[in-house]
Amino acid sequence: MTAAPASEVIPPSQHFEVRPFNAPVGAEVVGLDISKPINTEDFTRLHKAHLDHHVLVFRNQQITPQEHIDFSRRFGPLEIHVLHQFQLKNHPEILIVSNIKENGEPIGLGDAGVYWHSDISYKPKPSLGSLLHAQELPSEGGDTLFADQHLAWESLSSELQQRILPLKAEHSYLAKYEELRAKNPWRPKLSQAQIDQVAPAVQPVVRTHPETGRKALFVSEHFTTRIVGLPQAESDALLAELFAHSVKPEFVYRHKWEPHDLVFWDNRSLMHLAAGTPDHLRRRLNRTTIVGDTPF
Repeated sequence: MTAAPASEVIPPSQHFEVRPFNAPVGAEVVGLDISKPINTEDFTRLHKAHLDHHVLVFRNQQITPQEHIDFSRRFGPLEIHVLHQFQLKNHPEILIVSNIKENGEPIGLGDAGVYWHSDISYKPKPSLGSLLHAQELPSEGGDTLFADQHLAWESLSSELQQRILPLKAEHSYLAKYEELRAKNPWRPKLSQAQIDQVAPAVQPVVRTHPETGRKALFVSEHFTTRIVGLPQAESDALLAELFAHSVKPEFVYRHKWEPHDLVFWDNRSLMHLAAGTPDHLRRRLNRTTIVGDTPF
């Protein structure tokens, strides 16, 4: 009997577990090595876990940048970040998130995530999700916080829900860019070509998850600049109220990084925040970001 071509061989199941955290969101995936092929049945289960828990943690993933990219691509095409200066060499799909400097120059984006946000919300098609892989971790600090925006929406008063449901808001990558550059001069000055890539986008204040149908708040202190059609003072007051509400402790999971963690979160369901790293301690992670779809 002729053996089946290698392309038709079905990878064996890895028999992994999904263990929810004692937190509003998040689960650990135990027993899955993402450097190995993942069969369709296992991938379907993994996809469901991501939708159910919004953030998945894979511990001790000893993977190459290409394996990181290949796993990410199972979920969709990947973004190329506007800050091309911080792409990983030979792997433009990977953005280096790091406070390390070599020869006096930063190797990555050192102040990524200093404000609550959902990745790429400033584009017409914001990100589906992001995958961050730990390369070098500090001995203290460096945590990442995730806030469930479905819970944020569901806990609003019915009056406020009805008020904001039809509203739209502008999101801009440039909203706090120069403010961040003033604090961190090594954050690169954008070229006109880069600025042209990140023209502001208008998004619903409340978005519906395209796969689960659940509603979520979709505004952030980092990128949302105004509510369309409202006077500036009213817009500012409403956004301030929503920003404060959306990150209440009862919605938040705090991730404490361990060596070689890979963390995969759903930008349609969550916002995230970098808690900060002491300047003298080195931190480096690699990030891929999956292209999403137009919010509704």
